[in-house]
Amino acid sequence: MTVTVTPHLNFRGQARQALEHYQAVFGGHLVIATYADAGRADDPAEADLVLWGQVANDAGFRVMAFDVPAGRSWSPGEDPFYVSVRGTDATEVTACWERLAEGATVVEPLAPSAWSPLYGMVTDPFGITWVIDVEVLHAG
Repeated sequence: MTVTVTPHLNFRGQARQALEHYQAVFGGHLVIATYADAGRADDPAEADLVLWGQVANDAGFRVMAFDVPAGRSWSPGEDPFYVSVRGTDATEVTACWERLAEGATVVEPLAPSAWSPLYGMVTDPFGITWVIDVEVLHAG
């Protein structure tokens, strides 16, 4: 059996834009199911919001998201989690960083760190903080 970890991001009205942004950064296939698609549009104004969405690419990147309906309590919180993106190729990691950093707030510039040849942290325009680094394989 294979177990993977996929961040599931919660938005209020921005899930589609966020997923499209992540697809532009990381590539891959975008799937979106709206509340209307699932027959769960209790409020017509929310019919086109994302009930479930995902971006996945062949390299293993995967993120899911949905729009929390107005009838449910929601607070974006303050740094409740980070999304970690790790790769083994510095060129590929740098390219992802450059695209993700566009229009974002750089928390830690992409640079060598004590644990990685390249590490950086950025908060995107949707308030999600991403940690991006080059994975170092440790013997163990």
